[in-house]
Amino acid sequence: MTARTRYLLDEERIPTAWYNLAADLPAPLPPVLHPGTGQPIGPTDLEPLFPMALIAQEVSAERDIDIPEPVREVYRSWRPTPLIRAHRLEKHLDTPARIYYKYEGVSPSGSHKPNTAVPQAFYNKEAGVARITTETGAGQWGSALSYAGALFDLAIKVFMVRVSFEQKPYRKALMQSFGAECVPSPSSETEVGRRILADDPDTTGSLGIAISEAVELAAGRADTKYALGSVLNHVLLHQTVVGLEAMEQLAIAGDEPDVVVGCTGGGSNFAGLVFPFLGAQLRGGKNIDVLACEPAACPSLTRGTYAYDFGDTGHLTPLVKMHTLGSGFVPPGFHAGGLRYHGMAPMVSHLLELGLIRAQAFHQTGCFEAGLTFARTEGILPAPEANHAVRGAIDEALACKRDGTSKVILFNLCGHGYFDMAAYDEYLAGKLQDRDYDQAALDRALAALPAVAGE
Repeated sequence: MTARTRYLLDEERIPTAWYNLAADLPAPLPPVLHPGTGQPIGPTDLEPLFPMALIAQEVSAERDIDIPEPVREVYRSWRPTPLIRAHRLEKHLDTPARIYYKYEGVSPSGSHKPNTAVPQAFYNKEAGVARITTETGAGQWGSALSYAGALFDLAIKVFMVRVSFEQKPYRKALMQSFGAECVPSPSSETEVGRRILADDPDTTGSLGIAISEAVELAAGRADTKYALGSVLNHVLLHQTVVGLEAMEQLAIAGDEPDVVVGCTGGGSNFAGLVFPFLGAQLRGGKNIDVLACEPAACPSLTRGTYAYDFGDTGHLTPLVKMHTLGSGFVPPGFHAGGLRYHGMAPMVSHLLELGLIRAQAFHQTGCFEAGLTFARTEGILPAPEANHAVRGAIDEALACKRDGTSKVILFNLCGHGYFDMAAYDEYLAGKLQDRDYDQAALDRALAALPAVAGE
């Protein structure tokens, strides 16, 4: 078989449709509410921010949604991504478990984020949009949308959480290399940003603040829409290419998972891997143990309240029911910036309430320790966010060693850490400290949750 023949066979394994878990849920998601009326919103309420094609996906209950051929054409640049058995990690841990990881770091921007950035840019271009605004935490989403914007000739403006903007200068440079504009958030460019800076000039920022700034700009211009890198149903939908590929690849390997692990901030990479497996389970397939790994400094699933809340700090977005720490909560500036969001995706939150997944919180030093173990055995340095999944997978494998059980563990290595060397430098120098949230600040944020009739 020639290399070209193998490439052609591989590219045919790229899914032709995204999988929509809403079709198989045992109970539907609570509706999204208008913050003014308290009533369920309609498509026209979202039209100032999103093109109608994405709004239709957001509310769809159709199981399979076709991937447009122009999107699949771009996917062919890096998909299907490799599924790798971690033999050397297994040997190092002396575990009877079989560990597999789906490696999304081979994408053009080095993470799973282009899986949704490309279709979002495509649908916006089809709708005649000229500019997209967005937010980013650690920079993976911002760089992915910047790449997609370059492909579809869209102007991209990224509000990057200030602490990450300062910690990760090369992420900003990557966005600029793709032709995007990147500014630290909060900024003086929006009403929300100016108000927050007036209250706290030294704030580290948050994803909730950056979302408010991006939404404010998009809502104020007819030629501009907003794009979100996680949380919303259509974003999670696009990521299911990860799990769909993994299911087929594991079948080729003659295995199927007992435990599926993913890191969680807003929920997109976790959902992308997990949803196809959960869908198969809900349709009568094998039961699996699903573990969501989140940061102890921003623990929305394990310490948050399941309630209606705003998706942003400036209260410009609709109300969604999710596990939340409160829209005003500003997490400490730990290095997994992509996981520093006050709420969890409504769909992922719903799964936790239904008992279909479980969640565990981890401190960052233990996660960096796991990341270095992985790097020294498997040769890939994970992103700080991905280290949470590595930690969870290693702990599950060590539990198998203690129990003498042989389980198949699958996790999503959602990105590489080669733009995060400052964080690894701090860890290796013994300077990286575990960061815990401020309980008083959390209590204040939760006390300010919006009142919703019937809740």
